[in-house]
Amino acid sequence: MYPYFRMFKELWKFRDAPALPILGTHVSHHRCWPQDIDPWRELNNGRTLTLYDLGRLPLGQRAGLHKILKRNGWGMTVAGASTRYRRRVRLFERVEMRSRCIGWDAKFIYMEQSMWKDGDCTSHMLLRSAITSKSGIVAPAEVLSQLAQSPQSPELPDWVTDWIDADAGRPWPPEKG
Repeated sequence: MYPYFRMFKELWKFRDAPALPILGTHVSHHRCWPQDIDPWRELNNGRTLTLYDLGRLPLGQRAGLHKILKRNGWGMTVAGASTRYRRRVRLFERVEMRSRCIGWDAKFIYMEQSMWKDGDCTSHMLLRSAITSKSGIVAPAEVLSQLAQSPQSPELPDWVTDWIDADAGRPWPPEKG
């Protein structure tokens, strides 16, 4: 089940936090609870992705994105992700999460998120997100202009453009084999 209580807690907790620019970093802290673990008593890989929502949602709130989405009747969707897992997060351990937007192109907004425990990165995710309307994808430049921020993206790091290029070469739809 989706962690709605934790989601609302995070949104409430940061409701009066200082505003962030679109490229600002949101820092939050989370604990690995029994509902988050797999049979090896560590944070489940799928649950990690869900917990990353708990960092992105307050980031969007603090950047003013939620107001823009609501005003225009827009939505936001995940359009791709790549995650690296490097350190275990065990039951009841606490992690620091860092969430930030790193840039955009003509269609998508790119974010990176990481979890840290005792100074070590436990996981890192690159996420591609789209703002959607009834007529399709909303150009990030339109979203940025409504946020009164520059529509010019910073140059995306090579590792991000390499991922974009690799993903563009991936067959869609996939083979049914």
